[in-house]
Amino acid sequence: MKRIEIICPAGTPAALRVAIDEGADAVYLGFRDETNARNFPGLNFSRAELVEGVKYAHAKNRHVYVAINTFPDAGREKLWHQAVDDAVTSEADAIILADIGLLAYARKTHPHARLHLSVQASASTADAISFYVHRFGVRRVVLPRVLTLKDISAINRQVDVETEVFAFGGMCPMAEGRCSLSSYITGQSPNRNGVCSPASHVEYANEGGALATRLGGFTINRFSDSEGAGYPTLCKGRFVAQDKASYIFEDPVSLNVLSSLPEIAATGVKALKIEGRQRGKGYVRDIVRTFRQAVDAFYANRPGPGPESVQHLCEGQVATTGAYEKGWR
Repeated sequence: MKRIEIICPAGTPAALRVAIDEGADAVYLGFRDETNARNFPGLNFSRAELVEGVKYAHAKNRHVYVAINTFPDAGREKLWHQAVDDAVTSEADAIILADIGLLAYARKTHPHARLHLSVQASASTADAISFYVHRFGVRRVVLPRVLTLKDISAINRQVDVETEVFAFGGMCPMAEGRCSLSSYITGQSPNRNGVCSPASHVEYANEGGALATRLGGFTINRFSDSEGAGYPTLCKGRFVAQDKASYIFEDPVSLNVLSSLPEIAATGVKALKIEGRQRGKGYVRDIVRTFRQAVDAFYANRPGPGPESVQHLCEGQVATTGAYEKGWR
């Protein structure tokens, strides 16, 4: 059985070095602009930093993937085209794309570049995946988090391309490529601007003994003293519907598949992807180290760290296996 890869987030050059040193097979990162879906202040890479990061990774026989996974505004394609050109020039090992126009540009302009299909493209069927493979020469597809293990196994039997699945981190609203809720309040969304709930629109306030989190002047959640207060995002806000306050879109929990590694490996996926480019290097160190130990233990047929070992890194310190082991609600 070919060993499954561990693909890790690198929001900064420091995080890249930590991920590589702790055993990541590859890191994924983005430029410091709206061409990537994690366009937050203080994160991401300049062109010079990318070149240095690629050199550091290649010196240790590891890979670097550049995420250019937002959707360009009409008439502003040049910014995204330049990002593709610069990723190729830096000698990055792959470019992660979602937009069909960018895929066409990359295929035509850089025919030898290795292209990966971002989860933002929401390719969740064999027919959809085959379209991207045959039309644009995509070499790997990151599968959406709405698929069960049975779904993933069936897809891998039908397609001739590598697949990558998420293994740890934020769940988002489970509708990849459609994260537009933020734009209804802030005017910015991850898919077009690379920003979800920009910090400039976030506010915390005490209201009647509870901590309220607001986004653009709208209250998204209220937390009691016994609850951990999450960052205000619309998809994970608590709202009143049918006279009941609940998380309508998605609960504030993290995906964690450490208990399911044998089952995931059996589906035929090529790589496990860890989410969290907005997290610090301490998070990267702990999560990469744990997954490295777990994957190595699996292939050595010995016990490895369980899901509880990274519970402290989970959103709200609560974890789920998502749709992998259950049908989507």
